[in-house]
Amino acid sequence: MEVDAHVVSALRRAVRDCTDRGLYFASKWASELLLAIPTSKRSSQDSAGHSNLRESYLEDQDSDALLAARAFADAKEFSRAALVLKECKGAKAQFVRVYNEFLAAEKKALRDWHNLDFRPIEITNETDKNPHQPATPINHSLLEILSSLQNATDPWLLFMKALLLKRTSRRDEAIEALMLSISAYPWNWSAWRLLGSCVGDSDELASLLTLISLPPTHPLVHCFQIKTLNDLQQPQENELALCDNLLGPDMFPHSTWIMSLRACVLYHLHDFSKAEAQFDQIVALDPYRMDDIDIFSDILYVAENRTKLSKLAHHFLAIDKDRPEVCCLVGNHYSLRADQEKAIAYFRRATELDMSYLPAWTLMGHEYVEMKNSHAAIEAYRRAIDVNRKDYRAWYGLGQAYELLNMHQYSLHYYQRATALRPYDVRVWQAQGMCYEEMGSRPREAIECYKRALIGADPRETPINLKLAKLHDDVEEYAEAASYHQRVVEVSRAEGKQVHVYSRSCIYVAQFHMEKGGKDLTLAKEYLERVATSNAEEVTQAAELLKRLKSISEGRGIPSPREPPTQARSEGNEPIVVEG
Repeated sequence: MEVDAHVVSALRRAVRDCTDRGLYFASKWASELLLAIPTSKRSSQDSAGHSNLRESYLEDQDSDALLAARAFADAKEFSRAALVLKECKGAKAQFVRVYNEFLAAEKKALRDWHNLDFRPIEITNETDKNPHQPATPINHSLLEILSSLQNATDPWLLFMKALLLKRTSRRDEAIEALMLSISAYPWNWSAWRLLGSCVGDSDELASLLTLISLPPTHPLVHCFQIKTLNDLQQPQENELALCDNLLGPDMFPHSTWIMSLRACVLYHLHDFSKAEAQFDQIVALDPYRMDDIDIFSDILYVAENRTKLSKLAHHFLAIDKDRPEVCCLVGNHYSLRADQEKAIAYFRRATELDMSYLPAWTLMGHEYVEMKNSHAAIEAYRRAIDVNRKDYRAWYGLGQAYELLNMHQYSLHYYQRATALRPYDVRVWQAQGMCYEEMGSRPREAIECYKRALIGADPRETPINLKLAKLHDDVEEYAEAASYHQRVVEVSRAEGKQVHVYSRSCIYVAQFHMEKGGKDLTLAKEYLERVATSNAEEVTQAAELLKRLKSISEGRGIPSPREPPTQARSEGNEPIVVEG
């Protein structure tokens, strides 16, 4: 599907409609997409006419009150904005009124929550927290506001109803209301984002996509699919292809938002070099864009690019030091320099600016783990889970924190929650396997975890194979242990590694074939000769085993490895000359 005049007109209308209703996030998104369309396609201006004459008349009647409400809302006087619209009848005025009632109730809930603080938010010690303070603010007005929307049919009021249903944990009803809202008004991006937050996993997303009233090739459907899978941290190559299609010359070729979407897909696919290049392009096109800059800092952190991360931190600090993404960026900068205290200070600052800012809570937990402060790490990770229970990193972090306390049963529980969300993540399966190892009495479970880790691991990986070899040896499954050691040898040789790197695996395989029923003495001889002619520590051991191998070969009537096969032995031990 190409971008045509209808899409341009719909985006222009979405910018106006979302701005009029105070949905600035959705308005910004529509504006960015509109500007990304080639100028030739958006040169013609469309009429701002209203399709519903009655609603148009009511909006005209409510126009003065709407202007006043918008001024009050911009000044953060949400209760006044709601009050001034109390007598208005139009659907737009009703939405703005209910939305401002919700914002006023949220503001009060946050104020009441902070009144329970013993002091400003600190989680370095358990005593800093009021035991009577809930993990997040509780809005007691949600049900009252929701009751006024029971019979809503307007798409904006349906969106508002879905938002309240989601907040009261009525997810299925929220999804139903959102589907009706999107069907009637597709270009409200806030409705799509709320729908994405209701999705539990990729399978649920796939089933939901079939219920959307838009064509499957519609750009909104593609944007929703990519963004939701990024949030679930489960994008695949297909989402990368969808991004490339959306950036095509007939779609949104100049969209930094879609470029950022593509960079996040590459990040979750662990293609960090290409993700970094994509973010470089975004910064070059729009040096003031701060959305997803925290992901860019994560990539530079993994690459250990201190210089670039430092320049990026200084650049965005000068623009806006009070954005959570910028605080997270600066926190990563200090973390890479092993300054945990300053890193934690910036991550905490990010959470003070936005309590629902998930990356800061998770990264704060990581820093506390580095400092071996398990209790503070656990508190930070639990805050992250309160924000989003679908983030595997917080569950994984909790597992690590409880491991520091030697509470392995707790660790296993949290690692299992992480693997349920990320079934092919190598690190989580490895951590779970190590936890079973440390428990001492559960080698079988450890073996299964490492086998699962191998599924998603690099084919050239060797440490997990060595772990499996050791565990199989511990349970006296020598053939399986030898097969993993043999795999280590084959991979190491294919990569041209020095013999001393895999010499122990050579020795193990040779001993298995000589002493434990393997019977492939030719392979044993090959491996031992390779070690015996190297500079590995096991040279002496390999030489002695070669001598034993020669005697074993002669004892079995097998030709010596250093002599041509001119003679073999019969069952009666009488020499038989081999002719020819």
